This record gives sequence, C-alpha cells and structure tokens, in this order.
Amino acid sequence: MSDIEYELEPVEKKPLRRYRKGSKYDPLIDSFLNGPHNLVKVEAVGKNANYLRLQLKKRIDARDLSNKVEVSVVSNNTYLERK
Repeated sequence: MSDIEYELEPVEKKPLRRYRKGSKYDPLIDSFLNGPHNLVKVEAVGKNANYLRLQLKKRIDARDLSNKVEVSVVSNNTYLERK
C-alpha cells in the first residue's frame, strides 16, 4: 500500500449545485433581436463557425426563441436570421 496524506471532515449535508444563470452568448442574441437587421453574420474571436452555431442553438432553444431566430452555417460563416 502507498502512504497518502488525507483528511476527513464531517459535514451535515452536501451543498447545493450552483447553476450559471444565462450564458455569455445571451448578449449576442439580445443584440441581434434588438437590432434592425433580419440577417447578420456572426464572428467570435477564436470560435469555430460550427461550434458557435451549436452554442447559439442551445441558447435559442433554452430561451424558447426558436420561433423567432434561426442560426445556420454557410461556407464556415455563422448567420443569425429572423423567422
């Protein structure tokens, strides 16, 4: 057996898991919805177009905006479009 140092500490109960409220992509979606354009090209530094599409789609679905906004990738560019 190996010798390891450890410490056990009694606790009354496990802490509740903390969820992040919102997303760093929410301001991007909000800017599009508040803006005048029906179609915009989205670029994010260091983010692949398909990765960006996936993250935006998750937030659109989570916020129940799929009837208002559509996200797509064409020629390695991400686009947001109003429905």
